[in-house]
Amino acid sequence: MPVPARQTLSPPADLPRIAVRQRDSSKRDYGRVLVVGGAAGMAGAPALAAMAALRSGAGLVDLAAPEGVATIAASFDPCVMTHPLPARDGGTFAHDALEPIVALAGRADALAVGPGLGRSEATEGIVRRLWREFPGPAVFDADALWWLARLDPEALATHAGPRVLTPHAGEMRRFLAAGSAAGAPPTNAVLEAAAGSLAAECGLVILLKGPDTLITDGSRQARNTTGNPGMASGGTGDVLTGILAALFCQPQAGPGAVRHFDPFDAARVAAWVHGRAGDLAAADLGELSLTARDLITWLPRAFPAIVAPAG
Repeated sequence: MPVPARQTLSPPADLPRIAVRQRDSSKRDYGRVLVVGGAAGMAGAPALAAMAALRSGAGLVDLAAPEGVATIAASFDPCVMTHPLPARDGGTFAHDALEPIVALAGRADALAVGPGLGRSEATEGIVRRLWREFPGPAVFDADALWWLARLDPEALATHAGPRVLTPHAGEMRRFLAAGSAAGAPPTNAVLEAAAGSLAAECGLVILLKGPDTLITDGSRQARNTTGNPGMASGGTGDVLTGILAALFCQPQAGPGAVRHFDPFDAARVAAWVHGRAGDLAAADLGELSLTARDLITWLPRAFPAIVAPAG
């Protein structure tokens, strides 16, 4: 029998809201998101991120994936524009994919990098190049975090635009200094302190996923209370990545000229709506049977709570 969702029916009063769309707006007003990811056996990860970005308001969503993988990913949703790029024998991106990815990024307003990406020498080059050179906001997750954790602090601090990392506890441990990971696993308090320090030192926002997700930029921090244990399944993090990338491009409600969410606020809103979609899905399906795709299905019921009323 389905279990009741957490009774977090309304977002926190200080959570930023999305502005109501103007009648004369077009898809160009809501951003072009590029998702970079995918490898043999992992076509679903970037597809979930891309579909979540569409459900979260992005006007256009491109998906760059290796040949073969892109064809599979395209079958999930005809609204996603897929770009099959050179692949190596192992099913990950080949070195020849780098320049086409950079060209696609040149047309994008926001990036989502890492879902199902794989760990090859070519993917390392892709992550490093996009991290260093893309001038807009970007979220890095999954295998992209594996490569970023190998950079020294100076290289991590060298990026052309706003950056958000979305690690779970295991991924955050890789960012700790070499000797600190020896012995017993670090406590949540140690990981959270490390997230704050890393964010401050390198000019990042870190969304540390967990039962009480922490969002920090080193000087500010917030907690998210939506979500449930049914979301502990493969692909839910990819959905969060897509939501966050789309929110970078959405107009924030408020006085004055139209402005978009800054990375810290985008991360807060993404965490809330992601968890709320999970709570709504669990109320209907139960936690045991919840899948990442269900979160995308329930996003349209979660978003209205954070859209500012007209006028």
